[in-house]
This record gives sequence, structure tokens and C-alpha cells, in this order.
Amino acid sequence: MLIDVILTPADIARLPQRDLSEATCVVFDVLRATSAMLTAFAHGAAQVEPVRTLDEAFARRKETPGVRLGGERNGERPDGFDFGNSPLEYRDVRGARIVWTTTNGTLALKACEHAQMVMLCALLNLNAIAEELRWHEPERVLLVCAGTGDDFALEDAYGAGRLIAELPDSKLTDSAQAALAVAKAFSDPLEALRASANGQVLTSRKRGAELEWCARVSAYSVGALMDGAIVRPIE
Repeated sequence: MLIDVILTPADIARLPQRDLSEATCVVFDVLRATSAMLTAFAHGAAQVEPVRTLDEAFARRKETPGVRLGGERNGERPDGFDFGNSPLEYRDVRGARIVWTTTNGTLALKACEHAQMVMLCALLNLNAIAEELRWHEPERVLLVCAGTGDDFALEDAYGAGRLIAELPDSKLTDSAQAALAVAKAFSDPLEALRASANGQVLTSRKRGAELEWCARVSAYSVGALMDGAIVRPIE
């Protein structure tokens, strides 16, 4: 297994031009999109449809009555949405179909949609995704770190590095080695999240409980797989 890591949004923007037909992509947006989506699935959500823009989200709700809208802009719930991007909001969503749009996370998912396989990962389900990768044994794995705005996000690189550490027999590119080094630099996941720019913003907004939630390593056994335009829990 060869593991490569995409560390910046600029590299994500180039993914649609790359041949991903033989690649398994694993998307991280630890603070907070993938953590929130996985929390939703762990609490019974039926599916998530990632979209790029607010207009697309509102159009999907108009076309498909009953869907609910989740996500953020500038870290806050957009007007007219049912949910924001906090995982704490997704604990009563059994059976829900959610159209989701965020600044970075859903763009990263959409950029990978032509890959052979696309999975969602966060600290919350590291072991489940490591098990899936060991089971499928793909030749090429691309860990995609969603980032923050146009910038590298420490927490996503940390999550990618933690996953790499669970796959010790893999071959690593230089960027994968860098992510592994980030993971080794922190003895505690909550410390890593608090050190990140996103973590500092959430702390300043009195959202420390969200950091603590997202820092729980392998709290869930749930995985999630993107099937066409829809993300569903792995059966």
C-alpha cells in the first residue's frame, strides 16, 4: 500500500484533473465536517449529500422535500439551515437525509468523487477506517486534508498521521512522512486540536466541548463511503 497525503486546499483544487480511478481517497476535516458527519451516522442518519454552495443546498431541499440542511459559512450555521457544523447538533437525526455544505470539507469530498473509493475519516473513527483499508488492501491511498480556507490545517494533518501510524507496513511519500511527524509531535489528541488555528477559534467562541468531542479517538466504529454524490454509512 502506497500512502500519499494532500495537505493544502490548493492541491485539492487540482484533484479533479488527476486520474484517481485507481486511488482510494480518505477525506479528513476533523474540525469539523467529517467529525459531524460521522456523529450523524453514528446516531442513525441515513445519508449525507455534500454540495459546494448554499444555492445548491437550497435547491436540493426544494427539489426533495424532507431533506435537511447542514453546514457552515465562516464557522456558523447559515440562515435557513437546520443544522450548523457542530457534531453536537447531530445526536437526534435518525433516518435523516442531510444536504451538507461547508467552506472546505464538502469541497474536498466533491474533488474526490471520481476516485475508485472515497471514505470519510476523523479521529472519531480512525480504527474503523484503518480496518477498512487493511481489509481492502488498495495499492494507492490518498489522504485528503481539507484545510481551513486556503490554508493547511494542523488537525487534519494530525488525523492523517494518526491513520498512517495504524498502517505501519505501508510505503509513504514525503507528504505522508510529514503527516506522520505531525502526529508524533503530540502525545494527546486534544492537545493537537487545541494547538490548531481552528481549535483556537473554537476555544475563543466558547466551543471547547466541540474540541473535546472531536478529539475522541476511535469513539465510533462507523465508517462512511461516498457512492456517487451520496455519502452513506459503511454496512
